Amino acid sequence: MKETSDRKKTWFYKWFLNNQLTVVLINVFLVFLIIFLFSKISFVFKPINQILGITMPPVILALVLYYLINPLINVLENKFHVNRIISITFVFIIILALLIWGVMSLIPFVQSQVDSLIKNWPQYWDSLNSSLQNMFSDPKLHIFRERLVETNASVTKSFEKSMDQILPQTMNNISSAVSVLTNVVVILMTAPFILFFMLKDDKKFKESVIKFMPDRVKKSVGDMLSEISQSLSSYITGQLTVAFWVAVMFFVGYLIIGQRYALILGIVAGILNLIPYIGSTLALVPSLVIAAFIAPSMVLKVLIVFAVEQTVETRVISPIIVGNKMQMHPVTTILVLLVSAGMYGLVGMIAGIPIFAILKIIFTRMFNWFKRNSSWYSEEELLESGEDEEETDDTDTSEKIHK
Repeated sequence: MKETSDRKKTWFYKWFLNNQLTVVLINVFLVFLIIFLFSKISFVFKPINQILGITMPPVILALVLYYLINPLINVLENKFHVNRIISITFVFIIILALLIWGVMSLIPFVQSQVDSLIKNWPQYWDSLNSSLQNMFSDPKLHIFRERLVETNASVTKSFEKSMDQILPQTMNNISSAVSVLTNVVVILMTAPFILFFMLKDDKKFKESVIKFMPDRVKKSVGDMLSEISQSLSSYITGQLTVAFWVAVMFFVGYLIIGQRYALILGIVAGILNLIPYIGSTLALVPSLVIAAFIAPSMVLKVLIVFAVEQTVETRVISPIIVGNKMQMHPVTTILVLLVSAGMYGLVGMIAGIPIFAILKIIFTRMFNWFKRNSSWYSEEELLESGEDEEETDDTDTSEKIHK
């Protein structure tokens, strides 16, 4: 009887309790059960969504500025021994002076170029359309010409219909426009205060989070927060620096070839470059339309400028400034862009990669914890991945804290 009981216990342990597939399926079932329960009480989280919708925009803006300014503050504090609050105040004064200079000198020039471009854009578009129709005037290409005429008629009709609806929609949405403008003003007024305290108390944030954690995981949580912060810092500073130099290269290149609206096209190229892989290509479209209106040779010159810019950016600027700090495969990056763009549009394309990087760090560390505490992995596999060393470090830290 005892032998039979042991045999049954062994069978139950083998096929149910210690079976990897069974444990995985149970965990998956529990995850979906939790998601289902949360969906039934979604009304509880509506106030939280509203609070996040109000507070997150200024926090995100302050966070971006924090990663740009904090290295300079650290240099002034650590290398030149300047008081941190004095350093922050000094940097704020410089930024305010640059903003005043931009408003007084740069913005009027940009505004004049934008107004001229908007005024002349229909003429540029009609000229490009006429050129394409002449290009397809060959009888052998009558199918393409008919398709082009149909497409142009459809776009023109949609544009006219949209223009007819602009005035009524504008009158109906004045309150919405005022609300949006008010939100923008509130964000711009609130972000500097949040930024100031981020810069002032940057080292206290991690400590305030870690103190609520159990002693045995404090080191792991601290390392995870440091890794997330370093990843975000590398991405934000790298992308903005590359975008700045892309704008400068396009601006200088367009000036050399005599392209119209060089400054505004350069700024647009820099902003769109924040979208990985396809940003510069999107910025090329308006420049090609304007170049087609000027002369066919200008189209070739614009393409040459684009080729030179892409070569310098991909071979020199991006490897030096950004490198592969995000440790993401290009295929993974493209898939993340496709999913984030399909779900959240332009905002998703810009924010998708850093959010994915944060989730990757969190889930990687959770998986490493699972490997250390699971019997599914042998000691050799843990030694190869270095998990035993991390576990030893955590144990030593915990013992020191208890002592």
